[in-house]
Amino acid sequence: MLKFLQPAPPIERLPKDKIDSEYKKYRLQVFIGIFIGYAAYYLLRKNFSIAMPYLTEQGFSKTELGLALSAVSISYGISKFVMGTVSDRSNPRVFLPLGLVLSAIVSLLMGFFPLFTSSVSIMFIMLFILGWFQGMGWPPSGRVLVHWYSVSERGSKTAIWNVAHNVGGGLMAPIAVGGAALFATFMGTSKAGFEGVFILPALVAIVIAIISYFLIRDTPQSVGLPPIEEYRNDYPTKTKETLEKELTTKEILFKYVLNNKWVWAIAIANIFVYFVRYGVLDWAPTYLSEEKGFDMDKSSIAYFLYEWAGIPGTLLCGWISDKVFKGRRGPAGFVFMLGVLVAVLVYWFNPAGHPIIDMACLIAIGFLIYGPVMLIGLQALDFVPKKAAGTAAGLTGLFGYLGGTVTANALMGVIVDAAGWNAGFILLTISCVLAAIVFAFTWNVRGQEVIK
Repeated sequence: MLKFLQPAPPIERLPKDKIDSEYKKYRLQVFIGIFIGYAAYYLLRKNFSIAMPYLTEQGFSKTELGLALSAVSISYGISKFVMGTVSDRSNPRVFLPLGLVLSAIVSLLMGFFPLFTSSVSIMFIMLFILGWFQGMGWPPSGRVLVHWYSVSERGSKTAIWNVAHNVGGGLMAPIAVGGAALFATFMGTSKAGFEGVFILPALVAIVIAIISYFLIRDTPQSVGLPPIEEYRNDYPTKTKETLEKELTTKEILFKYVLNNKWVWAIAIANIFVYFVRYGVLDWAPTYLSEEKGFDMDKSSIAYFLYEWAGIPGTLLCGWISDKVFKGRRGPAGFVFMLGVLVAVLVYWFNPAGHPIIDMACLIAIGFLIYGPVMLIGLQALDFVPKKAAGTAAGLTGLFGYLGGTVTANALMGVIVDAAGWNAGFILLTISCVLAAIVFAFTWNVRGQEVIK
């Protein structure tokens, strides 16, 4: 491990009378750091989509731009796992801002230098690199969460943190469009310049990366505080272990992650959860237009409501897993996926001419599906030692993005073309059921009780 990335060493413990006040201060501080830091990653992940209309005017086809855009999802899914193993042996105070700055540099290159948007192959390479650096955001955030929040409160806190991607994704579009307008003004043209779509979000991201660096800390011990389990008297195992030992990559992979049946279970569940998430979201405008008679304005409203309904749903799901099910995530995931199943069936069988019901169904699916998405990442943190959290989350993310997202985009299109929308909804229904079944298998599993 490079020296500047190494985990922060523990220091002498603070006097007892200072521990409570310092703990409260640092817990809020590091949470703000990973929240705004991870939100900033989303300022750079999808801004290429905003630039695509401008690029089509330059002669690129939708097929070419879609191929280039796919590079982000492919590399992000792989990187989330690979960089997760690196993150587990790194200081998140450095690792998270570093990935954000590297992502911003790629975006700046695409904005300032026409060479990097001159061909599909070059754009694919640049976006693949961007996706790889994007994989450096989730794992260090997970490392911070497991070190600063104990199992019985982690569901609620992770749910709040998970909203960062909705916040960042929501702010990306106005910042990118504003960047295009500013760039056009600077260049003295009346036409918006797509270069600004890359430049302004990147500059904002760099500023946030600097702020995050000053806010984030590695472990409580690195600032003279006791482990979180000792501070809250909330131990994950009956033996009251705090699982603070730094692990080798071999131990992380082969002792705690790849040989962990519960991690594999939720990784498989993530395929089905992501298939439903993107199978509904990405195909909603087309389905509503072809089958329900929606115009573009109504379809875009439904798309927006689906995404933002996920915020309260995620918060509620995390709270339920903490307070109702006492740190067990499986029951909450099972209940929410059953709710998704009902909403998908109503969405499917509702006849054309009832747009309010269709929109209500999309809101319900968005409200319910993001809870299980968050829970799988949270279970990955719960099912392994603290020092293996990034790798476990990365493995589940790899399955979700490559197995679920790619399948949702490609397989849904093939099936609907060949056999119609009913066949596509049969796949969505089966995915809901399979995801619920896998969550049910983890019903009685609480946190790190599974660690041997």
